[in-house]
Amino acid sequence: MKVAHTPAELERVPRATAIGTFDGVHLGHRAVVRTAVEARGRPTVVTFHPHPREVLGNRVALLASLERRLELLAELGIEETLVVEFTPQIAELAPGEFARQYLEAIGVELIAAGESFRFGRGRSGDLALLRGLGFETAVAEHVEGASSSEIRRRLEAGDIEGAAELLGRPPEVDGIVVAGDQRGGTLGFPTANLRVDQALLVPRFGIYAGAAHGHRAAVSIGVNPHYGGSERRVEAHLLDFSGDLYGQRIVLELWQRLRDEAVFTNEQELVDQIARDVSAARAAGRPGRP
Repeated sequence: MKVAHTPAELERVPRATAIGTFDGVHLGHRAVVRTAVEARGRPTVVTFHPHPREVLGNRVALLASLERRLELLAELGIEETLVVEFTPQIAELAPGEFARQYLEAIGVELIAAGESFRFGRGRSGDLALLRGLGFETAVAEHVEGASSSEIRRRLEAGDIEGAAELLGRPPEVDGIVVAGDQRGGTLGFPTANLRVDQALLVPRFGIYAGAAHGHRAAVSIGVNPHYGGSERRVEAHLLDFSGDLYGQRIVLELWQRLRDEAVFTNEQELVDQIARDVSAARAAGRPGRP
């Protein structure tokens, strides 16, 4: 998939385009993107970074990095994506001006969106306005309950299966493997310690079953209270894996919440519990709709 950051980087060709932030690329987003992919014209997305709500002064815990969002859009069949840098000046553009600068300029003919789609200054633009400007519109099928806000709420509560139901796949934690305390190795369960961007949402602290790098994983998210920790960490023990992952980016899927973090009476009690967590990770099923 080609990624552009200005309209000038894209040819002016007939396009079927989905517009939005698409944080998490959940089932509702997928319905919109699928509508664009199945329409006549080059399947294209116009998306925004940073998140518009952040620019307007509201903190947003993101479900996916920009890199991961683009990967997911490419998997859905999008051929080109225009990433618009969202600024206060962009927020003030009238809908017609936004359409002229970012849609007409790249040849957009059809816009796929949900019925409640809004854009432009004060969210004053809608599908009717776009039709008045000469664009075709296609309304995507509504997916009940699928919203980034609801997925965030479920993840903050540790409801992995509930979040997966709306995402259509397991929720993920995306990060770079960095050096940790290396305690896991001394206990017989070496872990990959992920540095996760502070802008990304990390689910409720606890122990999870999941997968990464083609292997099932037992995952710890939290402060490691048994050792008196205070810094948030994401650590994954990859089952049946040996190798060096330092410096590599890993997209860690979360399949099931197993338990809360805990303080143990002694080291052996901790090791026995980790062994039970590993067994649970082997047995866990991957959540999310097919």
